[in-house]
Amino acid sequence: MTLVKKLLASTAFAALATTAMAADTDLLVFDYSGFEDPAFHSAYVEKNGDSPNFAFFGDEEEALQKLRSGFKSDVSHVCAGSVTKWVESGILEPWDTAQITAYADLNADLTGQDVTAGSSDVYFVPTDYGSTAIAYNSDQVPAEDVASLKVFLNPKYTSRMTLPDNVDDAYALAYLATGTTDWTNATDEQFAAASDWLRQVHPNLRTYWTDPAELSQLLATGEVLVSWAWNETLPTMVEEGFPIGFQREAAEGSSLWLCGYVNLKDGEGVEAKAYDYLNAMLDPSSTGALLDAGYGQSNAAAMAEVGDEALTEVGLGPISAPVLAQLPMSGELREKQSAEFEKIKAGF
Repeated sequence: MTLVKKLLASTAFAALATTAMAADTDLLVFDYSGFEDPAFHSAYVEKNGDSPNFAFFGDEEEALQKLRSGFKSDVSHVCAGSVTKWVESGILEPWDTAQITAYADLNADLTGQDVTAGSSDVYFVPTDYGSTAIAYNSDQVPAEDVASLKVFLNPKYTSRMTLPDNVDDAYALAYLATGTTDWTNATDEQFAAASDWLRQVHPNLRTYWTDPAELSQLLATGEVLVSWAWNETLPTMVEEGFPIGFQREAAEGSSLWLCGYVNLKDGEGVEAKAYDYLNAMLDPSSTGALLDAGYGQSNAAAMAEVGDEALTEVGLGPISAPVLAQLPMSGELREKQSAEFEKIKAGF
């Protein structure tokens, strides 16, 4: 079972936000279950003798509410779409980039967005990323049918398609399909066009998938032929001998999601070890382990050593098509998207 499968399969248990058993008690990391894998932070273990303690959450909104209610942790994993809301909540303190060893080597495409809207402070440091594109049964779906995101409107595949039950991924697809490749400054008209497109797609879907294991089963049984999927699906299905295609170069493009860590203001641990942990996640010693789990690492210098062939095998190679980077957006836009997505899924 891959890391991402274990991560999502354990969501219900992880939502309890229980703390992992004793490790290095000088640091508590709030995270998705699965990211406690020592291979992801081996440099921290080498320096400090053990992994930090971990507490787990099911989703980022739940994590934010727990933290605002008084739960104490030192650092937390968060994905870019949620960052602005976390910054505005007042629970974060900025990172000192001078203490981040690989900061100058971070992928500029992942750090080019000013999260703090004019401030020079850095609250979010990306560590891991992946792509989202069209996964399809290459035996039953000809390549020309997935040359465009219009495939999700193709009546030929009615009830044989699925989208992720995830507002960020769904709207990334919808913005691309309607001609928007930067959602950070999406207008009301662009938001309305993306929402209308999702409404048109909704009747064509068999379901909204909730985790990669469910998606793999839907593809393997033939219930679904076309999906908007994370790149983890590609190596997983190849390993299972399934005829899988992963189209990242549809005419309208594909998306790139990214996640990283924030520094919590009222953490009770040792601040220096927060930097030890972040530096370990960005260290070249973690690159291979993250890739094996289907994640890219934001350390561009380390990733450059991997080679395009290995990246393509996990759905992260270079492409010649538009890419919507799922960078931080305004809290207002994210709330609008979340509310609208719930209506669309309910058939309204």
